[in-house]
Amino acid sequence: MSGTPLAHGLGGQKDLPISLELAMSGAVAALVVSFTVLVVAWRRPRYDGGDHPGRPAPALLDRVTASPTFAIALRVLGMAFALFTAFTAIAGKESLTNPFFGIFFVWWWVGLVFASAILGPVWRAISPVRTINELLARIAGSDPETGLVRYPAWLGYWPAALGLYAFVWFELVYKYPTELGSVRLWCALYVGVMLVGGSIFGNRFYELADPFEVFSSLIAKLSPWARADAAPATGVSLTKDPTIDDVPASPGALLVRSPLANLATVEPRPGLVAVVAILFGSTGFDSFRESTWWVKYYQGASMTKFTLDNLALPLFCLTAGVLFTVACALTRSSSGTPRSELPRRYAHSILPIVLGYFVAHYLTLFLDMGTLTLARISDPLGKGWDLFGTAAVEPSYWFSYNPSVLATVKVLAVVIGHVVAAVAAHDRALTLLPERDQITGQLPLLVVMVGFTAGGLYLLFSA
Repeated sequence: MSGTPLAHGLGGQKDLPISLELAMSGAVAALVVSFTVLVVAWRRPRYDGGDHPGRPAPALLDRVTASPTFAIALRVLGMAFALFTAFTAIAGKESLTNPFFGIFFVWWWVGLVFASAILGPVWRAISPVRTINELLARIAGSDPETGLVRYPAWLGYWPAALGLYAFVWFELVYKYPTELGSVRLWCALYVGVMLVGGSIFGNRFYELADPFEVFSSLIAKLSPWARADAAPATGVSLTKDPTIDDVPASPGALLVRSPLANLATVEPRPGLVAVVAILFGSTGFDSFRESTWWVKYYQGASMTKFTLDNLALPLFCLTAGVLFTVACALTRSSSGTPRSELPRRYAHSILPIVLGYFVAHYLTLFLDMGTLTLARISDPLGKGWDLFGTAAVEPSYWFSYNPSVLATVKVLAVVIGHVVAAVAAHDRALTLLPERDQITGQLPLLVVMVGFTAGGLYLLFSA
C-alpha cells in the first residue's frame, strides 16, 4: 500500500534519535548476554511438554468465559460486525475514507494480533465463517465439527501458510490494494474457501487452515490465558522442575500461567515453519520495500517494481525459513527426532520475534489509523452520520511528537521478542539435544537469531 495513509507505522531512521549502530549493538549484546545467563542458570526444562498447569483464574472470570451464553454473545458480535463490514464494502464510497479499508488492513490484520496477545484466541471466538458454517451444518442436519471427511494430518498448517502469503502479497505487492473492488474480491475469495473447506473437513479446517485463526491462535500462545485441558506440544516425557509451584486445576478450567508455558504447547505440525517464516519475512520486506536503497534500485532497474517486489517478498520469506531450518537441523536429537522434524520443534520460538516486530512496525499504524477507522465507522457511507457517537474521534499522533519514546518502544519490542525467543528455544533444546551438546548445539540457532536481530533493526530503521 505504498503511497497511501495505510502504508505502515510512522517513524523511520530519520525520525528516531537513537542511532542504528547503538540500537543494533545493544540488541545483539542483550541477546548474547541472555543466552549466556540461560546456559549457566537454566539447566533443566521448565516449560516444555505442556506440564506446567499454572494457577486458576478468578472464579467469576472462569464461569463467565466458560458459559455457553458468553460464547454465543461473541459469535453474535462477530457476525454482526462482519455484516456491518460487508455493508461498508458494498454500499460505501470508492475512497480511502471508507472504513472498510481500515477494518481490513488495520483492525483485522494488526488489531487481531494485539488482541490475541492480550486476550487469547480472539478469531476462533468471533469468526463469522465458523458461525456461518455451523448454521449451514445445523440446517443440513450435519455435524459442523466433523464435516464430510477427516482433515489430512500431513496437510497441517500449509493451507494457512498459503492464505497468509496471499494476504501479505495482496497488501505489499499487488498493484491495487486500495481499490475497493480488489479488497472486496479478496474477502469474497477468503469467505468462499473457508466455507467450502469447513463443509468438507469441519471445524478442524478452521483450526489449521484459516490463516487468521491460525495466526491469532499462535500469537495467543503468548497470552497469559489457557485452559487446563491443554495437551503437551511435543509428547516428550520430561522431568518437571520441582522449583515451580503449580496448582492442579480441573479439566477445562481457565488458567493464568506464564506465556512461556503456553508457548511450549504449540503443536509442531507440518507447515508451522512456513507460517512463521512468512510472518517474519513479510514484516521484514515491508520495511525493506520502503528503504532508500530499494526505492533507488527499482527506479533505475529495467524490471518493473511489481516484478521486483514479486521476487523480493518470497526471497525474504524463504531466507528466513531456510536460515532457521538449517540452524535447527545442524545438530542431532537425543530423543530420536529426525533432523527434518527439528525445525518444527523449535518453530514456536520465532513467535515472540514476530510479535515484537509487529509491535515495532505497526504500533503507530494501529493507534493512528485504527483511531481514524473508529471515527469513520460512524459514517460508513460518507453522509455525515454519527451512528456510534465516534465521528468526532481523532488520533493524537502522540508518537509523532515523541520520537524518543517511539524509538525506545521499537527497539525494546525487537529486543524483548528476541530474548523471549532465546528462552523458549533454550528450554526446548534442553529436551531435544544430547546432554553433551546442550551448549554447542544451540550456537547455530543463536547465530541466526543474532542475524535476525541485527537485520531486523537495520530494516526497521531504514524504512
